[in-house]
Amino acid sequence: MEFRPYYLAKEWIRQGHQVTIIGANFSHLRNQQPQIKEDLESENNDGIIYLWLKTPRYQDSGIKRIANMLTFVFKLFKYRKKIIEQTSPDIVIASSTYPLDVYPAYSIAKRNKAKLVFELHDMWPLSPMLIGGYSKYHPFIWLMQRAENFACKNCDFYVSLLGNAKDYLVQHGLKKEKFFHVPNGFLMEEMDLGSADLPYQHQALLTKLRNEEKLIIGYAGGHAPSNALKNLVLAAKDINKDNKVAFVLVGNGTQKEELMQMANGNHLSNVHFLPSIAKTSIPILLSQFDILYAGGTRSILHSYGTSYNKITDYMLAEKPIIFAVDEPNSLIEKTECGIQIPAEDKRELVNAIKLISEMSIEERTKMGIKGREYAMQELNYSSLAKKFIEIINKF
Repeated sequence: MEFRPYYLAKEWIRQGHQVTIIGANFSHLRNQQPQIKEDLESENNDGIIYLWLKTPRYQDSGIKRIANMLTFVFKLFKYRKKIIEQTSPDIVIASSTYPLDVYPAYSIAKRNKAKLVFELHDMWPLSPMLIGGYSKYHPFIWLMQRAENFACKNCDFYVSLLGNAKDYLVQHGLKKEKFFHVPNGFLMEEMDLGSADLPYQHQALLTKLRNEEKLIIGYAGGHAPSNALKNLVLAAKDINKDNKVAFVLVGNGTQKEELMQMANGNHLSNVHFLPSIAKTSIPILLSQFDILYAGGTRSILHSYGTSYNKITDYMLAEKPIIFAVDEPNSLIEKTECGIQIPAEDKRELVNAIKLISEMSIEERTKMGIKGREYAMQELNYSSLAKKFIEIINKF
């Protein structure tokens, strides 16, 4: 499930609104896919009406994923009359990673005299251009760029998860007063630490490290090149002589095997790898770390802002954060809940680890409290959902 639309929808329903989410019946973002037989089917989940459109399955970001996108957009057009009859919307939010859905969203909004909101999750088509090496003249990129420009020029409001994207979007036709930043957040009811225990393997290792009086630097999330975990392992190599510090990396991903081989090859007894755990177990896991790490590769994309879900989890854990990402005006920097350093800079990472490690428990606690207080006030989905509606009511 894509958590943000679900969480916002739950809060909007609590606030008295009716919410329908229209989605493709296959997405790589879900662990479980809705099973449908017809081209368009509906279901009710926690009071949210879902309309599922049948789309092709895919395994990677190749031609089949493009077919999935185009099928979804085509069927939104095909069934727009039926969608309007079932929903009669006052507000239409186009909220896919790629911008093509703005065309059917615009059509649905215009036909029902509704307000159109475009929600930016990622910098498309800039992301595939920079990461995938696509030329701006590639037909797919050209198509995406036209859609992004259309969204900028025709939406009533532009809500971005990325806080620094305004100037870029203005260059593509957006009026600056239409830009609003609504970040990712968390659901209050998922805050109970006792909701899910840790698996035995995880708890056994953490208990062992605690008994050995180790200072634990933790990471929870995907093990992919984009997370810059190689740099963390290299930093652990430099700190390996300090028998007081341990590194625990929890999660799975395409680079995990390589990272494990890297740690074993360098005889790093202070680096430990554990499998991914359920989302409900993340709070109790993070509570047992002393310092939390989040990193990224060197990329101009991060200058537009980031929307890491793990940062919200980290801030709620009330722990100091080392944020190795090139993001200006980041949450870590604004709230002073940790130390921000340049991406993929091993020396700076080692220095940051040493600096926080040498702080007193009281100093580290003060850092962590700043992050948690900000998250509780500003990043809960009840507040974010209200902010979203307040934006719409301004116009």
